[in-house]
Amino acid sequence: MKFSKKTAFAALVVGAALALSGCNSGLGTTNGSGGGGEGDGEMTIALIAKGYQHQFWQAVKKGAEQRAEELGVKITFDAPATETEVDKQLSIFQDAINAKPAAIGFAALDSKACIPLVEDATSKDIPVVYFDAPCDSDKGLSLAATDNKVAGALAAEHMAELIGGSGEVAVIGHQQTAGTGADRRDGFVDKIEADYPDITIVDIQYGDGDQLKSADIAKALITAHPDLKGIYGTNEGSAIGVVNAANELGLENGALTIVGFDSGKAQIDAINGGLEAGAITQDPIGIGETVVQAAYDAAKGKKVEKFYDTGSHWYDKSNIDDPEIAAVLYQ
Repeated sequence: MKFSKKTAFAALVVGAALALSGCNSGLGTTNGSGGGGEGDGEMTIALIAKGYQHQFWQAVKKGAEQRAEELGVKITFDAPATETEVDKQLSIFQDAINAKPAAIGFAALDSKACIPLVEDATSKDIPVVYFDAPCDSDKGLSLAATDNKVAGALAAEHMAELIGGSGEVAVIGHQQTAGTGADRRDGFVDKIEADYPDITIVDIQYGDGDQLKSADIAKALITAHPDLKGIYGTNEGSAIGVVNAANELGLENGALTIVGFDSGKAQIDAINGGLEAGAITQDPIGIGETVVQAAYDAAKGKKVEKFYDTGSHWYDKSNIDDPEIAAVLYQ
């Protein structure tokens, strides 16, 4: 799977990105903090996530902590408060470079804005590996993530089955600038268009993964399209927003087919209660474990794979308690 492409940018963009600096957000430093893989003789790996507003990232952090403990390394795990703060994430990235860790793991909010920083890090002999969503720089050595196009297609298959193969549906995406948002959207759309000619996607809108914004979008879609049969939300916040909209509008179970992504207590409760039909789950703990392993191997000069597919699964009320599914869900 190709996860990056060479992209040219104006010198102004490069200069601005490299000039970004500021204090770390302090949202989650684990197993120590500060610089370098050298110095005190203990390797430090800096991980930079997209945000802290969803339980998904807490699960990624848990997996990262587990693997770091197994390997005997220190990690820092930092992120902006929300997944809309691109500039803040770039500032955190610059701080990580300045701290000179042994390696950096990065999940891109904006796949283009990060390019100068990835190239700056690698020019300083700090290997960069990606997790969840890559930067569009081929200087990154590896990606640990869900194959999000496959996952989006899986969501489309279940949506189609649930609505009987025909009717109107809509998509509420979490982002256009991050690869995960685009791939989950495209996987869904491409599958519907290729295999389900009697299903019409009436609209695609973006709620930035914010529950309140996604709920407002969902209510507007339901009002504008009275024959709407289903809405697909491409991440935890998007899906919970649709669930909340259905509750606020007083919709009965089954009146709108809601297909989500990720897990979290609110989605699990909605699925068990019958308001949400089901969702696609990733393996966030596995993503955290894999990116730390890849960063460790890269820092040691070992070969890493270009892409580690950590998998995706459909779950609904019928299989939510199966051991295989329960192992990749988080509250």
